[in-house]
Amino acid sequence: MTAPRISQRPHVGIELWRIALPVLWFGMIAAISFIEAPLKFQAPGITIPLGLGIGRLVFAALNVAEGLVLLALTLISFWPLAARISGARMWIWLALAAVYVGKITLVRPPLNARTDQVLEGADPGQSIWHYVYIGCDVATMILLAFAAAGAAGALLPRREPSAKGGARRR
Repeated sequence: MTAPRISQRPHVGIELWRIALPVLWFGMIAAISFIEAPLKFQAPGITIPLGLGIGRLVFAALNVAEGLVLLALTLISFWPLAARISGARMWIWLALAAVYVGKITLVRPPLNARTDQVLEGADPGQSIWHYVYIGCDVATMILLAFAAAGAAGALLPRREPSAKGGARRR
């Protein structure tokens, strides 16, 4: 028996979105957090206050975009009911949501307060919060890789036991 073509399998479109959204989110974090943020301080004429002001705007926009992607991922994870994600994939979604909410509610406020101090001319010294934010981004990227891989795995043909006790692809 031949394997069904991907277009004939149920919920393929949903699984493709479940791959695309994590990949998009992963790319946004990679581009902003790990490329734009460090490079902007190397541009000629950029001062620390100017870089922080730009960073605040860029990261606020990134966090809004992340929230929208998380919302879309939430909708396609739980709807339609017949195509809901598995338990293992639900844990990944829950961890993504928890890291995002934690980043927005626990990490961003002290970073914003520190930025306010620098913009007012103070020198608040070193802060661990930048490293915590980076840790949140790294954790998010790892979870997104697992989310995309889980969705891709759901598109693969399932194995069924053969008469000789092994498994064969259908």
